[in-house]
Amino acid sequence: MASNQDTSRKRKNKGSVDNNSKRKKKHLDVKKLGQQLLSSRAHINNLPLLLNLLNPSSNSTPEFILESIISLQSFFTPLFPQLPPSSAKPTEDPESIYLTWVRSKFDEFVQFLIQLSVSPTLAEEDLREVVVDTLMECVKDGNSGKFHSSVYHKFIHTMVYSIEEADTLLNLLASKYFKYIDVCYFTYISLEKIIRTLDVNQGSAIPLPDVNLTTCLFKCSGEILIHNIYHVISKIPPFEQPGDTTEFEMWNASGVFTKDSKAETKKIKGTEEKHGKVKKSSNDVPSSAIISKKMKLKFSKAWMSFLILPLPIDVYKEVLVTLHQAVIPYLSNPILLCDFLTRSYDIGGVISVMSLSSLFILMTEHGLEYPNLYVKLYALLQPSIFIAKHRAKFFQLLDSCLKSPLLPAYLAASFAKKLSRLALTAPPSGGLVITALIHNLLRRHPSINCLVHQEEKDQTAKDDSGIKPGIDHFNNEETDLLKTNALRSSLWEIDTLRHHYCPPVSRFVLSLENDLTVRSKTTEVVVKDFSSGSYATIFRDEMRRRVKQVPLAFYKAIPSSLFSESDFVGWTFQSEEKKQ
Repeated sequence: MASNQDTSRKRKNKGSVDNNSKRKKKHLDVKKLGQQLLSSRAHINNLPLLLNLLNPSSNSTPEFILESIISLQSFFTPLFPQLPPSSAKPTEDPESIYLTWVRSKFDEFVQFLIQLSVSPTLAEEDLREVVVDTLMECVKDGNSGKFHSSVYHKFIHTMVYSIEEADTLLNLLASKYFKYIDVCYFTYISLEKIIRTLDVNQGSAIPLPDVNLTTCLFKCSGEILIHNIYHVISKIPPFEQPGDTTEFEMWNASGVFTKDSKAETKKIKGTEEKHGKVKKSSNDVPSSAIISKKMKLKFSKAWMSFLILPLPIDVYKEVLVTLHQAVIPYLSNPILLCDFLTRSYDIGGVISVMSLSSLFILMTEHGLEYPNLYVKLYALLQPSIFIAKHRAKFFQLLDSCLKSPLLPAYLAASFAKKLSRLALTAPPSGGLVITALIHNLLRRHPSINCLVHQEEKDQTAKDDSGIKPGIDHFNNEETDLLKTNALRSSLWEIDTLRHHYCPPVSRFVLSLENDLTVRSKTTEVVVKDFSSGSYATIFRDEMRRRVKQVPLAFYKAIPSSLFSESDFVGWTFQSEEKKQ
């Protein structure tokens, strides 16, 4: 029995040794094919053999793929300046026929590299990085020394439609190539083309002529496509504004931004010569101003095309959160976002809160007129706003929107009353920020100071509307700011905060009581200090606070009940034990 086991074990070991020896022999054969190809044209037939090893359907091992890539890249790189365009037809000259055939094999090489970059069978990430680097080298020099935009577009198209490897490829591009201005430039162009031909309703890819979609598994839903496009467009770093010392780094400086009109180039260069800022370049690279203008144009087209798509709700929220910082400053004409932002603002709820930042920038910095801003802003004042994720930014923008001294008294009074009414149901952190907001409103708009203490003129008669004296005239359900009757009311809700159960709220209200009477010695409250408050922040502040006086109670005798009999005359309290 033992001898049989030893025999089988020896056979297995012998089989594994044979497989390793065969693999090493084949690896040497592949390496030899590459050496022969590089040595002489007589071995040109080795070119198709090496290309077949890169075919994803051939199931080649990583060692064979790597060796083939190294040999083929070494073969094609010296021939780049001689290769004709892909669409060129060969002449009767044997050299022309040869170069045209080599060009077709180079296109096949690029196609296999693109397919390998997204192939889920390529388990080794280092090998995938080699594939991407080789592909980008072809993009750099494979078009007679110019940036090969068509190859790069196929690569971006493939990456966007990839199901599994899009994030991996995007991380590689972002870490190594998105620092080059020309790579970002052509990425925007590719994204715009993809979005323009995207069929999100059908949820399927529109194939490119030289890309095998079936092999690369590109059947994915429209929602996944939009997610992938957003991940790419949001990963591209913002380009710097041109300055005196701005020098853009390029992956390939030849022929990228050279399609500018002569008049435009002459005009910008003339301005630079006037100020002595012209810098000559050996590669005839245009000035930073021209490059920046071109980048803004492509950036704007890509983003505006993307925002037209039916964005999933998670992408929609991410876009709204970053739009005012990552997009608006770099658009050629930010006012183009007005339709997108006003539609978002009209949705209501958290979407309106998230779109307010960008809309506020368009109104204050780019001259957008939006008459319904305050009506929609007033409608957002709901109890749920105090637990919203982006409440801190909302309260700061609310304070900024109510800052203008030109606001009519009825509008300022309506916001003050709406906020004070919310103070009755808001958490303690909400009471703090509401007090700060109302305090600033009263300081900015003296015409509504009557809300601080307003008494009825006639305590016995009814007013013209039939409301009895002592009843608040403010209509909390009214959406028309002109009809809320806020100016006929008072801020009695804030007075109740003086007796709030949370000590920080009552202390804050008491500390601001004298501010309105001594305006010259006080300033507005910084809402930012209270906008992000919560139970946790209040608790931490109370724990750090030094207490000077501690309330104590002394009893001559230990009390036997919660209430004494003198507190409730005529009542007696007996415990259950005495009854028994």
